[in-house]
Amino acid sequence: MYAVRLWSVRHAKGLNRFYKAFERVIVALHPVWNKIGYEKVERPFQVMEKATKGFLFDCQMCGQCALSSTGMSCPMNCPKTLRNGPCGGVRPNGHCEVKPEMKCVWVQGWAGAENMGDLGKIQDVQLQVDNKIKGRSSWLRVVRMEKKVGEFAPKPPKAPPAKKPEAAKPDTAKPAASGEGKAA
Repeated sequence: MYAVRLWSVRHAKGLNRFYKAFERVIVALHPVWNKIGYEKVERPFQVMEKATKGFLFDCQMCGQCALSSTGMSCPMNCPKTLRNGPCGGVRPNGHCEVKPEMKCVWVQGWAGAENMGDLGKIQDVQLQVDNKIKGRSSWLRVVRMEKKVGEFAPKPPKAPPAKKPEAAKPDTAKPAASGEGKAA
């Protein structure tokens, strides 16, 4: 598996090109997924995604894939699961401080980003993993984000709080006695 992961980084440009075409297709098929129901297609997508990305990238199915931003090197393979760059313990040979036999996923990520010809995306800050969606299909998540459906649907604007009508207050003010309340 590790050898395939390294192969994927070396071929990041072609894999990214393929993924972009695949993404356009699955987004275009949104009416089909919507008609069937995203809940019903989630499981088959999970199985396909886990098999494909598991083989190519040793995918951990975080549900928030960042491969196209990290040079096709999955940051979830970092023993510390760092999503925004390497820790301070990268060895001089580019290997991981926790697993010395493994190349640092971020060193690999930079190499993959160079292969893709896009060093800008790797500098984008990745959000922390939302464990509520771990194991779900990130492919379908991309479609829902693009088409703004499900949890990504625009929220209706909140109505301003209704003002409570003020109750008429009885006139309880006493007329001021002469000289009262005046400064001397």
